[in-house]
Amino acid sequence: MAAACSNNQGHSDWKVTGSSKENIRYSSLTQIDTSNVDQLEVAWVYRSEGGDSTKFGPMQCNPIVVDNMLYAVSPKLKVFALDASTGKEIWHFDPADSVQNKTWHRNGVNQNRGVAYWEEEKDKRIFFTAGSVAYSIDALTGKLIKSFGKDGGINLNEGLDRPDSTVFVAPTSPVMVYKNLFILSGLVGDETPGHIRAFDVKTGKQQWIFHTIPYPSEPGYESWQDSTAYKYYGSTNSWGGFSLDEKRGILFAPTGNPTNDFYGGQRLGNGLYGNCLLALNAETGKLIWHFQTVHHDVWDMDVPTPAVLITVNKDGKKIDAVAQTTKTGMVFMFERETGKPIYPIEERPVQTNTSLVNEILSSTQPFPVLPKPFARQTITENELNTITTDSIELTDLKRRFRTYRSGTIYTPPSVEGTVILPGYDGGGEWGGPSVDPETNILYVNSNEMAWVLNMVENKSEKDKINTMLQAGTALYAQHCRGCHGTNLQGSGNYPSIVHAEKKYSKEKFIELLTTGRRMMPGFNNLSKEEKNAIASYVLNIKEEQHLIYSSSEKPKVGPPTPLYGFTGYNKFLTRDGYPAINPPWGTLNAINLNTGEFLWKIPFGEFEELKNKGIPTTGRENYGGSVVTAGGILFIAATADGKFRAFNKATGKLIWETDLPAPGVATPSVYSINGKQYVVIACGGSKWGGKRNDSYVAFSLPKKS
Repeated sequence: MAAACSNNQGHSDWKVTGSSKENIRYSSLTQIDTSNVDQLEVAWVYRSEGGDSTKFGPMQCNPIVVDNMLYAVSPKLKVFALDASTGKEIWHFDPADSVQNKTWHRNGVNQNRGVAYWEEEKDKRIFFTAGSVAYSIDALTGKLIKSFGKDGGINLNEGLDRPDSTVFVAPTSPVMVYKNLFILSGLVGDETPGHIRAFDVKTGKQQWIFHTIPYPSEPGYESWQDSTAYKYYGSTNSWGGFSLDEKRGILFAPTGNPTNDFYGGQRLGNGLYGNCLLALNAETGKLIWHFQTVHHDVWDMDVPTPAVLITVNKDGKKIDAVAQTTKTGMVFMFERETGKPIYPIEERPVQTNTSLVNEILSSTQPFPVLPKPFARQTITENELNTITTDSIELTDLKRRFRTYRSGTIYTPPSVEGTVILPGYDGGGEWGGPSVDPETNILYVNSNEMAWVLNMVENKSEKDKINTMLQAGTALYAQHCRGCHGTNLQGSGNYPSIVHAEKKYSKEKFIELLTTGRRMMPGFNNLSKEEKNAIASYVLNIKEEQHLIYSSSEKPKVGPPTPLYGFTGYNKFLTRDGYPAINPPWGTLNAINLNTGEFLWKIPFGEFEELKNKGIPTTGRENYGGSVVTAGGILFIAATADGKFRAFNKATGKLIWETDLPAPGVATPSVYSINGKQYVVIACGGSKWGGKRNDSYVAFSLPKKS
């Protein structure tokens, strides 16, 4: 029988990403406590790419620790095993060297949040995904288990009920293991559905599939006005990962919105199962219940993180509950078996007045009565940045603000610009909350960053395209402009590709379009001619731009070209690059789930230069999660300032901090070896730019003299 790696209370290991299948990110260890945490020192450092600066990149991995071995992933997706007490490497596996990488065209997304462990007697395995491949690795040797799939791997592009050649699948969160199954969904392309699937842990054979875009006769199909949506539309994927009630066999899966992110005029209806918390039978994949957190989402309000499973004490009654934090800053709580809300959830009227052609927005959206939102959801002119601006710039901020649509969290997208708050990357992000099961206090870090969404009408399909340049410009606008800007200049956290020709040959650029990289999906759905056209525009290949554009391939059958696109992920900022609204810009929150009331709330993260001017802590953008311990500590890195911090979990008081080699945009792990407690964090740097590194850094108390 497979081992049940459940709650880690009373155990020294960290066997599952998030500490347990309940995903509460809690450790019962007490050696490090509020009286001695300020004595922590570096126990070991592991350079996961050997210190090679060309291979650094953001690391989001939460390591697991099993039987004194630590398993994690490098910036370039090497999975490795260390002696958890010394950081000494035992083995590593590089998927780039695998036969699967040579046989199948592996997606190039190098982003990973962890691995999963399974054992049955002497058979001990690590399950790990890299691009479109799921691998089964011997946990003791690092060798592929050849009896699994094809020589140790399975091609995840297969089995999605779509043509394999057109889909893009690249799970970034670890799989969930249940008995002899592992379950996954993951990052997908715009025309790839995010269906949830289960596979046999020994053979890799697919066992069940849950269609997140329902098929005819399946519940939820009626929520799409387009009866053919299941054939063509994509996303609605559980990219944030899962939590599991192992005793009941219930899998809880959060989902993102359907494509397109910001225009829903060609996917009318509520669009199940987008923006949902799903409760599925883990054995069969059958739907038990669902709740949709945003109807007909056109704000990119994905449910970004696994729910947490806790037993709350409400009105003198113990209730096995599931709590889901969201980008909107709301916490939804339900009874696990039935989906009945723990606290009332009201359907409240919201704005629906949109000027976008054919768009029909939902007239109501769900709002929990308790807990109150942990992030601001509205903004007025009086809340613009007076901290870093002078009177002249403040006047300019007000002028700009008046040109935008704003007011509520569900203000409709617009051509003139709509203020999005808490923002595309907030309030609660993929790092997720931690929960102390002794007190049922939930701790969640949050972003409060205003962004501006500008919609733009796409080139009409009637407009004739003659040259490669015209085709490339139109295709760039449709597929690339949202991330890389109207003039290749980049937007938000996405890079500029001005002068991309200095970095990429045409062949390498087309390979990048096909495979994707980091947060960029691959565009397998594009034809060879379409990729050539985009290359001629982006790489400024003048000798090809004047050529006549024609396609020898049959026209693809799929969703229509959206009537609107958007101009990019643009933050609402001051002239000096600070948020255009007053602080806090990042917060750390403690919420009592028994009552729905806040215990405390503090700004989280800082700008050193503002601190030196005597400006109180402002908070800052943060990605990654926290860990709470029985020793009274909340450990968290996550912030762009590159600090690793410990807070008193009862009061929110900062009691220790240290500088990391690069920002730790990840969740720490806590474990004990031979009676010595450690806390380890991946320090890869972040998508904000600045320092990058390949280090995993572990801390412990000094040896007693």
